[in-house]
Amino acid sequence: MELTGADIVVKCLEEQGVDTVFGYPGGTILNLYDALYKSSDRIRHILTSHEQGAAHAADGYARATGKTGVCLATSGPGATNLVTGIATAYMDSVPLVAITCNVNLPLLGKDTFQEVDIVGITMPITKHGYIVKDISILAKTIRRAFEIASSGRPGPVIVDITKDVTAAKYNYEPAEPLHQSCKDNTSEDQIDKIIEYIENSKRPFIYAGGGAIISGAQKEVRELVLKADAPICETLMAQGVFDQHDPHYTGMVGMHGTKTSNFGVSQCDLLITLGARFSDRVTGNAFKFAKDAKIIQIDIDAAEINKNVKVDYSIVGDLKEVLGRINRRLPQAEHKEWLSILDSYKKKYPLTYDHSRLTCPMIMEKLDKMTDGKAIITTDVGQHQMWAAQFYTYSEPRTFLSSGGLGTMGYGLGAAIGAKVGRPDKTVVNIAGDGCFRMNLIELATASRYNIPVIEIVIDNRVLGMVRQWQTLYYDKRYSATVLDDKVDFVKTSEGLGCRAFRVTNESELEASLKEALKLEGPVVLDCVIDRDDKVFPMVSPGASIQEAFDASDIKAN
Repeated sequence: MELTGADIVVKCLEEQGVDTVFGYPGGTILNLYDALYKSSDRIRHILTSHEQGAAHAADGYARATGKTGVCLATSGPGATNLVTGIATAYMDSVPLVAITCNVNLPLLGKDTFQEVDIVGITMPITKHGYIVKDISILAKTIRRAFEIASSGRPGPVIVDITKDVTAAKYNYEPAEPLHQSCKDNTSEDQIDKIIEYIENSKRPFIYAGGGAIISGAQKEVRELVLKADAPICETLMAQGVFDQHDPHYTGMVGMHGTKTSNFGVSQCDLLITLGARFSDRVTGNAFKFAKDAKIIQIDIDAAEINKNVKVDYSIVGDLKEVLGRINRRLPQAEHKEWLSILDSYKKKYPLTYDHSRLTCPMIMEKLDKMTDGKAIITTDVGQHQMWAAQFYTYSEPRTFLSSGGLGTMGYGLGAAIGAKVGRPDKTVVNIAGDGCFRMNLIELATASRYNIPVIEIVIDNRVLGMVRQWQTLYYDKRYSATVLDDKVDFVKTSEGLGCRAFRVTNESELEASLKEALKLEGPVVLDCVIDRDDKVFPMVSPGASIQEAFDASDIKAN
């Protein structure tokens, strides 16, 4: 049948099973929005308050559901406002398709009003980019974009379409979604080698990264932990891939990881790396990272092998498939002595905080208890992000959504909206520092417009907390441009944007406000006032080994 380019785009979205898109209209994308209007019974459009919010919402939707997120924007500033969200998705391997529309084909390259080369701008931060100037390849391009975004190591793809293509007509033929399966080329010899490494190890340690969640390998990871009888740590991006109530779990690893995990990685004789890229925030000094261990790395992306840390053995492949084959043949092991050493570290170096006053760790523990650890937690970036990872107990994958690679302040609220739209059955809570909250708080208007019941907890210390922590420790307390003392009232601002809001200054107010927020059927903001000099510990100094993790007691002692 003959359809306009805009209608073809919508038909292709329906083919892919897209039920929700996030975006903001403008001149060049009007034809597409007109087509969406006619298909509103099949595809829900969430109008965000800013295009960056649309990108983060599509990202949060993708992370929470495992499906590909979709965001839309018009040309020029509309498209460029997506860039931070696209880069966020790229760094954390999130499947995302960003559809933008550009000026008419004859006007390209002439500095036309609101014209930018968005494909060129985003080339370093996308898996692929297309500009569609011919309607005959439009459907094929949309389908291919979804295939690329979701296959292998996922990531964002941008499709820019000239406005005249969206107005032109062409014959549309329905097609099934393309799925690029990852071939398991792992040989039996490779599986044998991994098993040999594990069997010969006296002190194995499993280091799980975000790829373990992306591959859906939580069942296989758990089986490996129990069969190898090995402790496991998780990166920030892997929170929830292993049930953190299990005694084999030692905590997060890295700059703000537990001493148990950092010491364990440093003292193991075999490090089994699952879907992790040896980020600098995990390794600290890469030359000293697990220097006494043999290192195995299993990852779907060949480019990550030996990129940051040289490994002793590697397999490139889908983690779920590879682990399944290893588990079927791996004999049951026992490492009581090794696990006992790590248990002693847990007792000696527990995560602690001041229970006498309101702190973010207290908030996270209270939230954990009141939601039975079943909520989806999104975060912005900074101290609150680390506390959210440390003090909430995650037992399921896709329940901790955070900007790990890019470290995007302002990410969390948009992501929370996307996560709640994608998973309406889950309680969704965003943890934001007040510095981050200021960046994209306008998305509260989006939540109130659609009555999306997300809970926004603002950790309000009137400073840029993580930067201030560094200034305290390494810049002789020269607090340059990190103090946020002003007359902004977050409760009144939130109420003005259509949300219920409470100010919280102590534990009793916290419990009452959380209880109220959890039962309300709409967006709620809790402005939680904490001390500006609260710090995240443990910590590893930049350039140091993770073996050198320190906390407040170490500072006091030295």
